Amino acid sequence: MKKISFFFIFLWAVFAFTACTDGLDNIEYNRNSDVTVATPEVTASTGTSLTLVSSVTGNVNSVVKRGFCYSANAQNPTIKDNVVEADENFSATISGLMGNTAYYVRAYVYGNSRYTYSDPFTATTESQSLEEQLANYVAPAYVDNYVDISDWSNRGQWNLSNVHDPTVVLAEDGYYYMYQTDASYGNAHTAGGHFHGRRSKNLVDWEYLGGTMQNLPEWVIPKLNEIRQEMGLEAANPNVDDFGYWAPCVRKVRNGLYRMYYSIVCPGTLAGDGTWSERAFIGMMENDNPANNDGWVDKGYVITNASDKGLNFYVPADNWGNCYYKWNAIDPSYIITEEGRHYLVYGSWHSGIALVELDGETGKVKAELPNPWGTDADITAYGQLIATREMGNRWQASEGPEVIYHDGYYYLFLAYDALDVPYNTRVARATNIAGPYLGMDGTDVTTAGGDLLPVVTHPYKFNGSDGWVGISHCCVFDDGNGNWFFASQGRFPANVGGNAYSNALMMGHVRSIRWTEDGWPLVMPERYGAVPQVAITEDELIGNWEHIDLSYSYGNQKTSTQMTLAADHTVTEGPWKGVTWSYDAAKCTLMFSNGIELYLQRETDWEASPRTHTIVYAGYGDNYKTYWGKKSK
Repeated sequence: MKKISFFFIFLWAVFAFTACTDGLDNIEYNRNSDVTVATPEVTASTGTSLTLVSSVTGNVNSVVKRGFCYSANAQNPTIKDNVVEADENFSATISGLMGNTAYYVRAYVYGNSRYTYSDPFTATTESQSLEEQLANYVAPAYVDNYVDISDWSNRGQWNLSNVHDPTVVLAEDGYYYMYQTDASYGNAHTAGGHFHGRRSKNLVDWEYLGGTMQNLPEWVIPKLNEIRQEMGLEAANPNVDDFGYWAPCVRKVRNGLYRMYYSIVCPGTLAGDGTWSERAFIGMMENDNPANNDGWVDKGYVITNASDKGLNFYVPADNWGNCYYKWNAIDPSYIITEEGRHYLVYGSWHSGIALVELDGETGKVKAELPNPWGTDADITAYGQLIATREMGNRWQASEGPEVIYHDGYYYLFLAYDALDVPYNTRVARATNIAGPYLGMDGTDVTTAGGDLLPVVTHPYKFNGSDGWVGISHCCVFDDGNGNWFFASQGRFPANVGGNAYSNALMMGHVRSIRWTEDGWPLVMPERYGAVPQVAITEDELIGNWEHIDLSYSYGNQKTSTQMTLAADHTVTEGPWKGVTWSYDAAKCTLMFSNGIELYLQRETDWEASPRTHTIVYAGYGDNYKTYWGKKSK
């Protein structure tokens, strides 16, 4: 299904833009310049601002503009990052900064049709109390509807624009590194290789790094034809531009070793019309330092699609429920268990999600892999089932597994349904990596199959916005200090602002996770914006809230209704009108007399104009329903 969907995404958007001259690479003009710009100095600093001064020597009469460019991430910022113009004394104040944060700064001048930069300089804002930070909070300013900057030449401004199927790792250098499927509005990414990366120190401001793989790995076509020959098929000669590069998963194995598992989807069919589509491969790259984006070394083939139907691949391509393949070798998730064993979890639609053990030293499948066809017994080395929506149905609309370990459980996050609008996320857990994985509702997706609950994310819409759809295929990660995060794509609905292709706008979403007392993850309804977590008081809860019942509804955005909490601890408006409420400040939970408990957190109000901070909640209720909400302004 993902392959079909991507085809239409690209078809929709390809008209919009074509690759342009590489503007970022042509922005440095220090060489042979007739002026020299001095490294900036800080003359004053507060918790939210830096006052800077610099100077220029040489042919100063040619200078028509001067200023400072800065970034919390890019170590050599340019005018494609944040910019403030300087006065005639080459001084300026940068405002709206975060407290106790290091910023990279360079002075620049413009003259004779070129920019000249100083050496980079690091300046740190003053420390502030949480209360001061909240009072001075400045919300992220990057645009969500990024059509105007979607072209490749503007990639320095993308931040989280053009993100699909993200994977995130926290590296030794303190940066979070994000990688993704090859997908973008108007196919802009095709100018820069595959499995594109970006990085951030704060999960808000992201520096674009570019492709980690420049060309189709040399092993792919030979491996494809080796398998085809063994199957008695003619050698394939596919166009290298027709391969799909999907859904990487990156993990830190240990200091100095990072692994990225990736999917390569081969074009065509096995033997022409009337046969099933060609196979996919999962490969692996390694890097000793992800700051070197060109340092990913390909380690080759890991696994491919396996079939339990022997060579009977003449299965009608529209007989989705009887697919030729048992396992679909895409969407890898990699985990090292508490016992130190390495596993790959992978799969999409078809029979479901598979688990296979890896050799920790090589990163390859531990068992010897036989031919990827035969009987069910013949292909056991390719993995065992750990999750399915329906036993025996190979068209079940689940994919994108993500497995993490937390407090005694392995949590399996799954993407359900088509990715354009209906995409939603579910979660199950097990005490053993192989399962059985159970939902909160008791559904055993390992041995019985079923549509498990709870819903973790779902298409939604708060007031004052177009909302988001297609929110799934997540990665889940922590900061090493007990704070957990959920990253995924989010899509605009169709026809936003009259743009018939707006559903191809893919913005990266990062959200905080809170864990319930009984150990289930709650994903916050608003995206993470580094809001200072000042203690929430009961008085702040009184008033109007935008409340969303996030219960599953295929292809529909769940919209908010008003719920009002009165000072006398009653609910006076909304779906829970008439019940009473109380607040546990120690746990930061809002409890209702109908038995529902909601977990509170300060987050960014992305729908406000201008953006600011607010209080949000998420919780589970009767019949394993999910609830989201935010305080109205």
